[in-house]
Amino acid sequence: MTLAGSVKNSVTDPMRLPSVHTEGPMPPTLASLVHHSALKLTVRAGEDRLDVPVRWAHVSELADPVPYMEGGELLLITALKLDAEDPEAMRRYVKRLVGAGVVGLGFAVGVNYDEIPKALVDAAQGEGLPLLEVPRRTPFLAISKAVSAAIAADQYRAVTAGFAAQRELTKQALSDGPEGLLAALAQQVDGWAALYDASGAVVAVAPEWAGRRAARLTAEVERLRDRPAPASSVIGGPSGEDRVELHSLGTGRRPRAALAVGTAAAPGTAERYAVHSAIALLTLTTERSRSLHAAEQRIGTAVLRMLLAGEPDHARAVAGDLYGDLLDAPFRLILAESASASASRAHADGHARVAPAPPAAAVLAAAETDGDPLDGLAETVESAAARSGESVLVVPDWERLVVLAGDGGAAVAACQEYALAVQAARAATREQPAADEDELVVGVSAPAGPIAAAAAYKQAEQALSVARRRGRSLVEHAELAAGSVLPLLQDDAVRAFADGLLRALREHDATGRGDLVASLRAWLSRHGQWDAAAADLGVHRHTLRYRMRRVEEILGRSLDDPDVRMELWLALKATASAGE
Repeated sequence: MTLAGSVKNSVTDPMRLPSVHTEGPMPPTLASLVHHSALKLTVRAGEDRLDVPVRWAHVSELADPVPYMEGGELLLITALKLDAEDPEAMRRYVKRLVGAGVVGLGFAVGVNYDEIPKALVDAAQGEGLPLLEVPRRTPFLAISKAVSAAIAADQYRAVTAGFAAQRELTKQALSDGPEGLLAALAQQVDGWAALYDASGAVVAVAPEWAGRRAARLTAEVERLRDRPAPASSVIGGPSGEDRVELHSLGTGRRPRAALAVGTAAAPGTAERYAVHSAIALLTLTTERSRSLHAAEQRIGTAVLRMLLAGEPDHARAVAGDLYGDLLDAPFRLILAESASASASRAHADGHARVAPAPPAAAVLAAAETDGDPLDGLAETVESAAARSGESVLVVPDWERLVVLAGDGGAAVAACQEYALAVQAARAATREQPAADEDELVVGVSAPAGPIAAAAAYKQAEQALSVARRRGRSLVEHAELAAGSVLPLLQDDAVRAFADGLLRALREHDATGRGDLVASLRAWLSRHGQWDAAAADLGVHRHTLRYRMRRVEEILGRSLDDPDVRMELWLALKATASAGE
């Protein structure tokens, strides 16, 4: 069972979820400071820009404090080192403050100046910088404390809301699974959320209206999957479209799923807590799915071994609800392996072999191997089956992958598409794989039932062998029955046999005492008809009879034996296909 298989079919209605947003203090603004009854601040300029958040209150009497500003500060001064009555100096001073991102200027009266100089008021008004008059009885420390307290209260509110969001997400994950979690997350961030499987396909989305938007991000999810986990990226959509964060899910090197979160703007502190909580919860779900998947593979291995041993009734009993429906209809048996592994693989006495399932840790480690074509094929097949609601049996057999999938279903189609895509990519680059490169080779049996599983395995092996010899990614057994055996003669072992069988005849012909090879080819092509074959050669039929007796003498075989004639004809065809 994949991650997609763990998601429920019903979509949770996000409108029924209780909101965990809490009311409380907000980030301090110039307006909130002006309305603070204890501070007694008076606005002297920039009245229309008081709703700007204040990140900090900073005291500086430097003539140029800009190098020490980060932006968002309320700067508090007494003009100790400023010529506050010089209009040109004040215009330069205020312009630099605005350029540095200072959001307001607080001027203490009754210290160096009894009132704010007109030059400073005019400069602030011209630049639109809020200018606050600070009475002598209000110390700068009181303003700094008010800003600090408001910021701390806002951070506490955000943390509290984040913990509440975490509890709500956990509750929904436990009661409604990934879909419930996504619905809660979408409400928390006031946007949408989507879950993707390892292939980049959408598994679940909330709310439903975001389905099309989520589907358009498949390519981005695939790119994220190629990066070591954990990985994330931010996609800023075109004008009018939302901001999307993508996060990989899983603890291994290869991500097993991905989460997309779409919002109108960058998430705040509370929303960030919710996103991180969702990532943690979905990662736990993913890891649990992988453990279940490893256990299911063990059951699948047992079912397959029973089928190949001719015990379909026992296999059906073990399969139960997990694979039972797969054995109730015709299925295809698929064998896949990498080209480098296939060169060294040998099957004793030609019987189908399925190795015992490797330990769960080995299965998971193999699944995390980057660039493994068998891993990619397994993910593709399982994802396609999960999306279509099919059962599929996937068994790693060390260097091989064995797949049992319903005939005509999505899993078989996905396997074919995957292998053909590999072949098309290879043809597009016009490059042959290196000797040590893992190149995918797949053989597919004809439709079969449980009682014929062993025969289907043999068919898949034969198709796999032909695919390997012909340099193709996938061959179906039906092609072998409808095609020709002649392409198989291009195998090096067959050519070596042909060369050895005909060597003595070629050596005889090299002495100039006759053309036995050409005569044998003409005689066999005419099915032993002397006159027709002699006419093709332009010789008398007695001459041809003599030559055929010489062939029998040299080879020590009788041409009356149909097996001998067949072997000689195939040897001639094999050498002809080699350009000889």
